[in-house]
Amino acid sequence: MHDLVAITALGGTEPRVDSLGGVTCTETPEVALASVAARMGQEINATKALAKLIDAPAPEVGRWAGTTVTAFWVGQDQWMAEAPFDSHEDLAAQVKATVEDAASVTEQTDAWARFDLSGEGIKAVLELLCQLDLRKFDEGSAARCSIHHVGCFVLCRSPEMVSLYGPRSSAGSLHHAIVTAMRSVQ
Repeated sequence: MHDLVAITALGGTEPRVDSLGGVTCTETPEVALASVAARMGQEINATKALAKLIDAPAPEVGRWAGTTVTAFWVGQDQWMAEAPFDSHEDLAAQVKATVEDAASVTEQTDAWARFDLSGEGIKAVLELLCQLDLRKFDEGSAARCSIHHVGCFVLCRSPEMVSLYGPRSSAGSLHHAIVTAMRSVQ
């Protein structure tokens, strides 16, 4: 079969974009993901290898870091690596080649849906979506929280851009919660 067409987490052939009241929500499917978990006794080696991969110190609790390949903290000695899909379709294999036996690596690309919020009103939207302390949530911050009963990761890319990761199976619910919050702050 050569007539298959890839669809986004929301079921479209093109990413969904919603703009309301100075905030834009963009479905962002072009991201490769891989989870990285240091193996027992290999925590230091895993941390060093991850730092080499992302060309920055491995993120600590509540942070994300990196250049082309970035990583965000998800638990003690655990991270999620992310990169542009077009240049890193095999991200999990690239991560595994770098960390070798210091960490376990699992492909996560199709398990998560990403929505990017941009604009001046994103803090007001986030206040309605989750319980993050937005006074301390600055560029480089990463947090795990619940949004509309869905476990999500929230990354502050800049003062006017935040990425939300939620399970792909709950992408419709997460998108609905985001758009509802955007409508509420208009």
